[in-house]
Amino acid sequence: MIEIKRLTKAYDKAPVLRDVNLAVPDKSVFGLVGINGAGKSTLLRLISGVLKADNGIILIDGEPVYENEAAKRQIFFLPDDPYYTSNINGSGLAELYKTFYDFDAEVYGRYLDQFKLSPKAPIRNFSKGMKRQVFVSLALAVRPKYLLLDEAFDGLDPLARMVFKRGVIDLVEEKGSTVIISSHSLRELEDICDSYGLLDHQTITCSGEIETDVEKLHKFQAAFENGFDPNALGLPYMSFSRTGRVVKIVAKGDAEEIVARLNAFHPLFIEEIPVDFEELFTYEVESRGYLK
Repeated sequence: MIEIKRLTKAYDKAPVLRDVNLAVPDKSVFGLVGINGAGKSTLLRLISGVLKADNGIILIDGEPVYENEAAKRQIFFLPDDPYYTSNINGSGLAELYKTFYDFDAEVYGRYLDQFKLSPKAPIRNFSKGMKRQVFVSLALAVRPKYLLLDEAFDGLDPLARMVFKRGVIDLVEEKGSTVIISSHSLRELEDICDSYGLLDHQTITCSGEIETDVEKLHKFQAAFENGFDPNALGLPYMSFSRTGRVVKIVAKGDAEEIVARLNAFHPLFIEEIPVDFEELFTYEVESRGYLK
């Protein structure tokens, strides 16, 4: 299990993370989300032991991770722009990582085949997406207990994303791994993540199970002949928009109660619209003052 308690980190006295508290369950896929510059990459580097926290603690299976080689061997961190030497190819990368991890060459070869990549071709000649496919294959072949992926879907085309998502699910089911993925592709995260944490204003502002939290959010579209003031609803709402007579309102709570209160204003029609994880993220960030 990954546990983070009261974590802080600053660069040149500029705070990046403050009072971060988070627990990531074992054998699950966790989505780390936030706007650009929120500190997602820094948090992943801290969890992997690459960086040292200024304050607070990070525990991997109850053990501090920084300067703990035994803990680090259970972790594989794939940054958004991984380093490689100028002349190395896919086979060379495999040989390098075999010295650090219990590397599964068969799995690596299988993913390279699915991505239609030659292990003999120099990586420097690959496109951005092809490079990402090589390193995704590498990460899945390491078969770590803890896999940390920064901007995991960046550069991957739709077919490659499908292969990658299947690979992550297989890793969790077969190996019992725990995976943390940061990405701006929230629709992709919704496909594979069990839970999430929103990093905003340098800390985790909310977290939970994606399916459960999406179900708590209700979006209604309704039309009113004589206008509608959302503040008269008597319930807190997260978003409100108006186009002519038609309004859209997003609120948490009991759907039947929201409908009953809307009906009190005699709408011409009312309907509930499905909400997805991307909308949950948007409404949570907006409710905290961003994008306003």
